[in-house]
Parts: sequence; structure tokens; C-alpha cells
Amino acid sequence: MSEFSSTDEKIMRATLEILQEEGFSKATTKKIAAKAGVNEVTIFRNFKNKKNLVETTKEHYFKLFLEKFEEIFDFNEDDEIEGYLQSNFMGLLNLSEDDYSIIKIAMEEVREGPERNQLVSRISTTAFDKLDEFFKLQIEKGKIRSVDTRVLAVMCYSMTFQSLVLYRIYEESPNVPRDDYAEKFLDILYNGIKV
Repeated sequence: MSEFSSTDEKIMRATLEILQEEGFSKATTKKIAAKAGVNEVTIFRNFKNKKNLVETTKEHYFKLFLEKFEEIFDFNEDDEIEGYLQSNFMGLLNLSEDDYSIIKIAMEEVREGPERNQLVSRISTTAFDKLDEFFKLQIEKGKIRSVDTRVLAVMCYSMTFQSLVLYRIYEESPNVPRDDYAEKFLDILYNGIKV
């Protein structure tokens, strides 16, 4: 059961859409109310003010996003390294537009100041922790050499995440089909560039 009424859900959905389209500074309660099909007074009655509405909306959609994100990095003990990394990459690549909107909002939040990077930090920490755990298991199994697994986790996630941000948010791509891009990216990541 949802903790929000259907009206609250409509208002938060409209808020997310306005934030995506116009950013925080141009997102007015008047525009949000019009998009949600409610009276502006309803927003103030249910959320008190714009700041609380935006924070509640971000937290609600971020929680839903983080559940999907954690699933992308879940693994089984018998997962092979290449298959696991490919699954991570494809899982991130295939996130919905709404999910990438949450990532965009998290990135914009960082611009507001270092104390505001909570969402990006929570996203990154989730990936780092799962990858770190996976790589420790691979060392125990003798599949990879003994390295600092946290550094490896940060490196793998950073390259994957930045590559996908460029591809999905900024539409910068190496002009290859999606599946080929994933395969080539992972080949370089997994096998390196040495001859």
C-alpha cells in the first residue's frame, strides 16, 4: 500500500516532470498544479511548500530507483566476471527515461553545493559496495589476482557510469549499435588494452 494518496502521487509525478523539463528554479507550484490537474492550494495543504514538495518527490522516486539499481548489481556466487559486468552494463543501459531523470536530478543537486550530493553519493555507494563484495569473492575463488577491491569497484563503476551518462543523458555515443557498444566497452574493460 502506498504511503501517498492518489492526489499526492499525481502532484509528485507532475513535480518530477516539471523538474525534468525546467529544473528547480523554474518549477513553480502554479505550473505543477496545472500539470497535476489540481488547485495550487492542494499542493500547499498536502506538502506545505515547494521545497518540501520537491524533497518529498525526489526521495519518493529515488527510493523506487534505488531498488532497481540495487537489483542491477545483485549477484549469485556462481556468476562469472564477464557475465556479471555485462549484466551491470546492460541493466544500467536499459534503465527507463524516468530512471535517468532521477540520475539527472541527482547530478543537478551536486551543483547546489557539496553538502547536497546525497543522492549521487547513495547511488555510488550502492554500486561500490556490491562490486567490492563481488570482486572479493572472485579473489577468493582465484578468478582474479589480489587487488584492492574497493579501487577496482570504483574504477569499474566510474567508467561504466560515466560512459552511460554520456550515452543516455548527453547523447554522446561512439556511433555503434547499442549491443555492440556494450560488447566493445566490456571487452576493453575486462581485457584491457595491452597486446
